Amino acid sequence: MTETQSISKEVLAAILKGIDEGIHVVDLDGNTIFYNEIAARHDGLEVSEVIGRPVLKVFPSLDKETSTLLKVMKTKKPIYNQTQSYVNLHGAQIETINTTLPITVDGKVAGAVEIAKDYSRLKLLSESLLDLRKKIKQPVKKKTPVQNVQYTLDSLLTVNQEMQKIKKEAAKLAKSDSSILVFGESGCGKELFVQGLHHASSRAAGPFIAQNCAAIPESLLESILFGTAKGSYTGAVDRPGLFELADGGTLFLDEIHAMPIELQAKLLRVLEDGIVRRVGSPKSTHVDVRVIAAMNIHPVEALERNQIRTDLFYRLNVLTFGLLPLRDRKEDIEFLAHHFMRGFNQVLDKNLSGVGEDVLAFFRQYHWPGNVRELKHTIEYMMNVCEDHFLKAEDLPVIMKQQLQKDEQAVSLKVQPLKASMEEQEKALIKKALLETNGNIKRAAKLLEVPRQTLQYKLAKYNIDINNGSLVCSNYESAE
Repeated sequence: MTETQSISKEVLAAILKGIDEGIHVVDLDGNTIFYNEIAARHDGLEVSEVIGRPVLKVFPSLDKETSTLLKVMKTKKPIYNQTQSYVNLHGAQIETINTTLPITVDGKVAGAVEIAKDYSRLKLLSESLLDLRKKIKQPVKKKTPVQNVQYTLDSLLTVNQEMQKIKKEAAKLAKSDSSILVFGESGCGKELFVQGLHHASSRAAGPFIAQNCAAIPESLLESILFGTAKGSYTGAVDRPGLFELADGGTLFLDEIHAMPIELQAKLLRVLEDGIVRRVGSPKSTHVDVRVIAAMNIHPVEALERNQIRTDLFYRLNVLTFGLLPLRDRKEDIEFLAHHFMRGFNQVLDKNLSGVGEDVLAFFRQYHWPGNVRELKHTIEYMMNVCEDHFLKAEDLPVIMKQQLQKDEQAVSLKVQPLKASMEEQEKALIKKALLETNGNIKRAAKLLEVPRQTLQYKLAKYNIDINNGSLVCSNYESAE
């Protein structure tokens, strides 16, 4: 072996050891030639117990047919994302999701490499969640909403006319048992809206169960949705899936476009005939479940990317609601900002009276990529750091401060009409003075060093109403 080859081998070994996934490599005889610490941790072994040993000796519960490493060398075909359950050398039960690839040199198979993800804990957590949901499932009682629904359609606060139309239509169509598809950007209130649909439906007394379809392995998601039968795999027990647990109620499948295409076909069959079959069971069960699906991208985009089956889309797309992003309903920005401020006044035991005009002006032009969720967390941050009685630009999060500075620099480079610019500046100063004096006109006039009558004239001229929500003030002493 040349010096260059030796260095390359050492570099490759260092890279493989640093990867945060289990790596197991065997030669053509099935002997382990590389095995990293992550793989050892997954398998409950030491690296020294595996290196140089036949894979079937280390994992005695496997054989030539069930070992994915030996199988890909025989078939010369890779295996992707396959669940494997086995017992290690010490008798411990191990469950992983493996991608196994044959290693070819000059067109001939020389070994195999396996990349493994341990999902034993995730599976245990998911099964515990299913058991918990099973325990808390209550008998269906008329006009008694279940406790796991926190929101109604009235909880979706808005003064935007388009969103108000959507709420009215939702209240009307909620009575139907047809499938519903909801789409909108992350943070715009999809789950709140979906809970509102369930609450307004005839199924309000039944269970409401939500499941995010993203970032969960296909084999695990299938067992979560449809349940498992005893003996379907090592350690499997009879356990109902979410469809059975949601019987008589609503099943909310969020980020449906993240569900693997193969599993979407099985979901479609359940939607068509209402019959589910647990993984590994020959028996079928009929369920009465209304499915509401959601996605954070436009359905047309999901179809173009082949992220959702066309037949499943048209099955779900019986009733469709598209929720607007916050930037497209600007009147809600100020309205919701004050709503969140009132809530955090109670939570944080504060008594802030309003939001500065400079902050509101920035809020109106900001893009809000995180939508209502981002606005809520922004207000929460600002109220935690605020040392005054109203929110100011200096209380903004760092990223927003930087954006505000860029905006101010861009505006300063533009030539604006002098009269309009002066009036805007005057209006901003008046609002700031009123905020600092809690709406006391006499003290605000003194702060501005103008007669009270002049300030009242300016209030009328600029149509500034301190009770209109843009200035949330108490102690409005107009009689002084």
